[in-house]
Amino acid sequence: MNTIPDQQAGPRQRRRAHSDEFKAGAVAACSQPGMSMAAVAMAHSINANLLRRWVHEAEMKPRSEVVRANVVDGAKAQEPKTVFVPVSLPAPVPPAQAPDIRIELRRGPTTVTVSWPAGAASECAAWMRELLR
Repeated sequence: MNTIPDQQAGPRQRRRAHSDEFKAGAVAACSQPGMSMAAVAMAHSINANLLRRWVHEAEMKPRSEVVRANVVDGAKAQEPKTVFVPVSLPAPVPPAQAPDIRIELRRGPTTVTVSWPAGAASECAAWMRELLR
């Protein structure tokens, strides 16, 4: 006797089986910056908990066992080439010609101005640390 009228008697529904490439593609989509796991799961029509398990399993696998997915955005993606780009920098200024470090301290009506040689910037920093303690 069937007590639930909407339920059909017959073969049970089986779980869906996903290929390793599908899983790898979903896991790879999660690693993109700004992508939430829930959004990736919805886009692939899977449960977020299932995707979370796949990501966890992928993190636990040794690198040699990880299946790579071919994730391509738009046209066929190519590996970026590393190219050396020369940049011209300004000539260094000799310490004798470098401008001084100028510090102006104000407290009420009193103003104290300190000029420090730029060549001794680390000593100036140490002095400021002691002064601001």
